Amino acid sequence: MAGLLATKPQAADVPSLAAQALRLELDLTPKPGLVDRANSGSHQDMDHRLFLTSIAAITPWFQVFEQAGRQHAHQPASEQLRLLRPAGIACEQAMFAATNGVNTHKGGIFSLGLLCFAAGRLQGQNRIISADALCLQVSEICCGLVERELATRSQAVTAGEKQFRDYGLTGARGEVEQGFVTVRRAVLPFWHQEQGERRLHNALLRLMAANADSNLVSRGGMTGLRYVQDYAVRLLATQWDTAALRQMDEALIARRLSPGGSADLLAVAFVLAMVG
Repeated sequence: MAGLLATKPQAADVPSLAAQALRLELDLTPKPGLVDRANSGSHQDMDHRLFLTSIAAITPWFQVFEQAGRQHAHQPASEQLRLLRPAGIACEQAMFAATNGVNTHKGGIFSLGLLCFAAGRLQGQNRIISADALCLQVSEICCGLVERELATRSQAVTAGEKQFRDYGLTGARGEVEQGFVTVRRAVLPFWHQEQGERRLHNALLRLMAANADSNLVSRGGMTGLRYVQDYAVRLLATQWDTAALRQMDEALIARRLSPGGSADLLAVAFVLAMVG
């Protein structure tokens, strides 16, 4: 794995990086509260095999997202999300068909799909693909998303809408509208301080410490979110080892807490770090 993580493609192939990111995130073990090679974390309806099935189903769509970005490269940024949405819905349907209705990667499809679409848009405009350029494109494409889908809703129906109403949390919508700001601030500046799986574990802990993870709030409220954030901060302040991660895994499983939003952002971080 260390050699794989050290490899940077000659040309930025964002769809391939996105697929690689999902597999690396899945195989990272131990992964507190999350599905990995050792256990199913805090999930009773998911396991490693199901995630592999899901990844196989959605991987072809990353190329579709990139192609759509190229096709619509010269449309206004404000129109891009509408143009991308049908492919995103079709990808989600492919995932649900493969997993018998289990939501394994909806967050990953959203974030990585946007990155692939943004990469295609940059290619269509003959512009260089870089981490900064991708994040700026995603931010421009998603401008106003929080206002449209959260702030102006008269009734809170979905978990995201309820969390915005109750706590002011913007979740994945806020993250993409701000161009993956949590990844850019909490992970990328420290990416090259470690190697191999420790690099990914450190990145995941940094995300858990900084991210207002909607998955944690859904399962454990703000108390659950603060518990995981504080735990991650404590580990980062020490020379943590695998045993400490296993203890955190047990603690989160006992509380049924799953930092799935941070897992999605770990995949995003890998793509952005490899693009550079």
